[in-house]
Amino acid sequence: MIFIENEGNTNPRLNLALEEYVLRNFDPANDYLLFYINEPSIIIGRNQNTLEEINHQYVEEKNIHVVRRISGGGAVYHDYGNLNFSFITNHDGKSLSNFKKFTAPVIKVLQALGLNAELKGRNDIEVDNKKISGTAQFSTGKRMVSHGTLLFDTDLGEVVNALNVKMDKIVSKGHKSVRSRVANISEFLQEAIKIAEFRELLLEGLYEESEPFESYRLTAAEWEGVHKLKADKYDTWDWNYGKSPKFNIQRSKRFPVGEVDMRIFVEKGHIQDFKIFGDFFGKEPLESLEQLFIGTRYEKEDITALLKDVDIQEYFGDLPKNDFIELVYGADVVD
Repeated sequence: MIFIENEGNTNPRLNLALEEYVLRNFDPANDYLLFYINEPSIIIGRNQNTLEEINHQYVEEKNIHVVRRISGGGAVYHDYGNLNFSFITNHDGKSLSNFKKFTAPVIKVLQALGLNAELKGRNDIEVDNKKISGTAQFSTGKRMVSHGTLLFDTDLGEVVNALNVKMDKIVSKGHKSVRSRVANISEFLQEAIKIAEFRELLLEGLYEESEPFESYRLTAAEWEGVHKLKADKYDTWDWNYGKSPKFNIQRSKRFPVGEVDMRIFVEKGHIQDFKIFGDFFGKEPLESLEQLFIGTRYEKEDITALLKDVDIQEYFGDLPKNDFIELVYGADVVD
């Protein structure tokens, strides 16, 4: 395991660019670990509709960064009280969606600090039934990122202020509010420490979990590559927001894998545009699936035939194909 110093950078666009640069360009014979802290920002999941996830007016007034990440899952709020970790490793297919494997060393360190930490639900770390961390994954070829956020001393009120929290998500989790089900790690520590001290304790614990362990600082040429990726991708409106599709049919439902929200434009009985949003985790990019639908008749028989040889779980995780077809063309979902 090689720990990569981000040299104190707090710009979320730069930190996400660094993460992706390491994933795509560093020696695949090694595993890498990143820690970073971001300025106030909303980090949007790869498949989400940004404008529907944020409180746009509040974000503008408070000058909060809005940046899309390369992994799936839901939108999260970051600030200076939030420590983010990222493991960049190889995968054998079985590692994808195996959040237990990649959260285990973090949980072990938290437990050593006296916290009753455990993995709950799809991808959350909880202490005494309070969420203190969410994780996500992304793969490319044989490499993958498994990253997460640790709420250490974040302003939890801003989570609600900056995000548009959907009622169906609250109801599905059986909680009355977001604030009631999240907590800061600092609330559970017997002795007060700063986030910098917590970072060092976590790093020491991870050192013990993975020996040998070394640190690395990027060269000037590597930083130049990171900054170029930031400028070409993470600084752009197209990546962070993207164009809202024209649609005349919206189909949305929350499954165990997460929310799946479809926007379909049908003209003269044929699908002219098809876009899928959501906070699910999938391996394959949605663009290839969405493109399949273009030109197809909006009829269940045609849609079923179209998907005959398509592995839906590659795109959404453990979602049965029949459930997906029923959402595309079935009875209206009643709240």
